[in-house]
Amino acid sequence: MQVGAGTRVLVTGASRGLGRALAEAFAWRGCTLGLVARSEDELSAVADELPGTEHKILIADVSDRRQIGAAVEAFGDLDVVVANAGVARYLNFADLPMEEAERMTRVNWLGTLYTVQPALKRMVERGAGHVVVIASGAGLRSFPKASVYGATKAAQVAWARALRHELGGSGVSVTTVMPGELQTHLHDHQRDDLPYWRQDKYAMPARPLAERVVDAVEKDQAEVYYPGSVKWLRVFQGMSPRTADRILRMMRGKDAAPRRR
Repeated sequence: MQVGAGTRVLVTGASRGLGRALAEAFAWRGCTLGLVARSEDELSAVADELPGTEHKILIADVSDRRQIGAAVEAFGDLDVVVANAGVARYLNFADLPMEEAERMTRVNWLGTLYTVQPALKRMVERGAGHVVVIASGAGLRSFPKASVYGATKAAQVAWARALRHELGGSGVSVTTVMPGELQTHLHDHQRDDLPYWRQDKYAMPARPLAERVVDAVEKDQAEVYYPGSVKWLRVFQGMSPRTADRILRMMRGKDAAPRRR
């Protein structure tokens, strides 16, 4: 796919963080954006700063199937859909309120399904399009205090990989994105209470990843790892989980893999 003037891109979670960076990266290529989030004020601020004048603000909660379905319908025909919206809460599972676990499941996992299916039907009918799923390195190997978050991301990864094969020959393709820690607002609600392995000193800027995602759509790249060390996590986890644990302890401290047996 050639990304440029005339390309219509819908991005969820577009009001801040990686979603905003993705909107900027596509807009600077000349694309028309459908900007989805819950805050109209924040989306308006994003739209005002983007190049181009045809972008559409779409107020929706991705965890509400009817709301996000209506947003996709309101945007109309689209070439790229980016399922980016996500939430996180890090806490030992025994102490995690079930409402928080359900919220992560609804937003991260079900929200991805609710976003992609109505967009996908339009793409398949036209025989062209691209789906981008913003998952996480946590979908390859989850961490203590992030078991539920990691589970939602693992579901995204498994589903997106299968979906790419399902769509073979349809003219529609899928890219799965697996970032490590990013400099975003995802953890603002517990910034002072993050596990040691998830300190801000490890976080990477979001805009370079956004540019890589645009390039991946153009190249029909199956998976994007950012930074590159996330790919090595996949390799070591697949070869030897114990070796992966040992490497993570060296890189992120013992709290990343406290059990040695």
